[in-house]
Amino acid sequence: MQPIMKVNLKLLQVFLLVAEHASFRSAADQARRSQSSVSTQIKQLEGQLGVALFHRTTRSVRLTAEGEQLLGCVRRALHEVEAGLRKIEEAVDMRRGHVSIACSPTVASTRLPLVLAAFGKDYPDVRLSVRELTSSDLFESLRKREVDFGIGPVLDEPDLAFRPILKEEIYALVPRRLFQTLRSSIRLEELARMPVLLLNPATALRALIERTVASHGLTLSTNYQFTQVQTLIAAANAGLGVAILPKIALPANPGPDLQELRIVEPVMTREIAIVTLRGQALSPAARKLADLIPAFMESKAPGAGAERAGSARAGGRMIVLAKEFES
Repeated sequence: MQPIMKVNLKLLQVFLLVAEHASFRSAADQARRSQSSVSTQIKQLEGQLGVALFHRTTRSVRLTAEGEQLLGCVRRALHEVEAGLRKIEEAVDMRRGHVSIACSPTVASTRLPLVLAAFGKDYPDVRLSVRELTSSDLFESLRKREVDFGIGPVLDEPDLAFRPILKEEIYALVPRRLFQTLRSSIRLEELARMPVLLLNPATALRALIERTVASHGLTLSTNYQFTQVQTLIAAANAGLGVAILPKIALPANPGPDLQELRIVEPVMTREIAIVTLRGQALSPAARKLADLIPAFMESKAPGAGAERAGSARAGGRMIVLAKEFES
């Protein structure tokens, strides 16, 4: 068997520059070398291969048939090298990466701990941090690049990209003393005749409710408003009024004095998404976490709506959930 020809890789890099620029001068500028040095290296490569790679004239530089063949080989080889380096980089990132996310607390207090636990089991060395923010603060943290991605409501924000992961209806958590009829739904007009418990005005859910109520010529009697969903549920449980909540935030065990009723006429829905800064690519670790989230969104989370845990343990590492405001 004839021995394989050994070619200096630096010569191939110079060849690629000349071929892509169709110019020795441009290749020399790109490589920050003299034109004569580039010309010498091409001649050296041609001498090693035993063929001419370029047709040279005073006005142009064109590849020969052998040069075209070599160009294809070099490009394929570089593509393989880049792919291999990318895989190595991703493997290192997955072992020692850091992912920071912002999350709507209605998701953070129900589904997110299960996601973090599952991710931590597979990637125990990736450091995670979570911030609970209102939608406006969540979007701002993305714009400032303080977090890799967010989990929050779909809104009209042109500079952000939304990957929907959950569409859910809005429910009323109604004390039985206020509504004793056994039904599975309640009309918005009926809610308007009861005291209503709402989240604070900075939340996307509050804005959705107020727009819907106003568009139907109704007003709500709101004696109390709260920042945290758990406080809203506790107030409803005490009989202070009807708590309006997204389905994901409904308690697993509402208790005998409360009933969960779907709001109809009209039906209200909200959409939750993975939110990123438009055009920004996620790191491998952040992408793995983002891809894991949708599978946990639909199922009823154990203990949803229970008293908030200040932290979640995943893979032997403590993940701090920084409480800010409800979204």
